[in-house]
Amino acid sequence: MIIDAHAHVWPDHIAKRVLADRPVGLDARHDGTLDGLRRTMDEAGIDRALTLGIANVPQHVARTNEFIGSVDRTRFVPFGTVHPGLSVEDNLRHLRDNGIPGVKLHPLFQDVSLGDPRVVDLARALAEAGIVVITHAGAGGDAAANERGAPHHLRALADAVPGLAVIACHFGGYHRLAEAERSVVGSRVFLETSWPPTTGDLDRDAVRALIERHGADRVVFGSDWPMTDPGTEIAAVKALGLPPEAERGILGDNLARLLGLQ
Repeated sequence: MIIDAHAHVWPDHIAKRVLADRPVGLDARHDGTLDGLRRTMDEAGIDRALTLGIANVPQHVARTNEFIGSVDRTRFVPFGTVHPGLSVEDNLRHLRDNGIPGVKLHPLFQDVSLGDPRVVDLARALAEAGIVVITHAGAGGDAAANERGAPHHLRALADAVPGLAVIACHFGGYHRLAEAERSVVGSRVFLETSWPPTTGDLDRDAVRALIERHGADRVVFGSDWPMTDPGTEIAAVKALGLPPEAERGILGDNLARLLGLQ
């Protein structure tokens, strides 16, 4: 089984507009719609994908979760959104009402630090509810945004909420890999493999050593669709030359175990 832990989707009528506002140098490879994701999965041989929704502001949380909660669950696993601008109770209600088992945090786009005490309080409630968190980690914006997603904040969050199941995108530190190796690698956090425009740009020996140090059983495949091509990203994982069991785990078995998927 191959599972993509990192696929962003939007309603058809806004996907094109959202993607037109991506950072220079990170042009979308696909259209950001559910139908587009399903076609891509079929082409790449991906069985399931986590469909991620992000509300940049509190007033969009309800509507985003209604959309994410409506996906076809035979192929997609809905990961919705929360925002510390809402009460913990309201955030949980919007997830519960739509049957959503996980959430995506994005310190760059949501203008909130992983070190914010409100995020820690919300993470405690998510952990108690058994809701899995996947978060951007590392750089990708201006200096203030990069600090909000810094690897040391991610590690502090994971340590503050030991019951939280958390997946760190981009090996725990997009364009801050050295800091991620100091702060996150070797922790109980799950690491995710995406690195737009492609993980293949990273040094294979360095990535293999990072995975071996962290433990391949706590690494999961993610493409960051629609910004990358999942087939290319699967090939990049296979090119690492990991033992077959470790490769199978990263490409799907580890995430299936974490989420309780068949």
